[in-house]
Formats: sequence, structure tokens, C-alpha cells
Amino acid sequence: MSYYISNKICPQSHRCPLIAKCPVNAISQNGFDVPIIDEEQCIGCGACQQICPLGAVQER
Repeated sequence: MSYYISNKICPQSHRCPLIAKCPVNAISQNGFDVPIIDEEQCIGCGACQQICPLGAVQER
């Protein structure tokens, strides 16, 4: 299973708290842009989806 962060839900005005919570460092963010989940690094554990307070992490 792979995930992405919806730019319609994520406010893009903060440092994403999910970056520090990903066990394989698959989430990155350039400044305050929408965070990106690297599909090749992501192991599909769903931790990011569970912790996102806005529900911006979606399944592909």
C-alpha cells in the first residue's frame, strides 16, 4: 500500500510533524510546501496516516 499527502487538506503553512514520525524517513518537505512521501522508501506501515491531525494522508 502506498500513501500521499493531499494538498487540498494539508495547510502547507507549517513544518509537517509527520516527518519526524516516519520510521523509515520516507517523508520530506521543502520549506512549507506540501510534504512528499517517497513511494520507494515507504514501507506502508500507515503511521503517518494515523498521526496526521488533519487526515491529509491518503491511500493511493
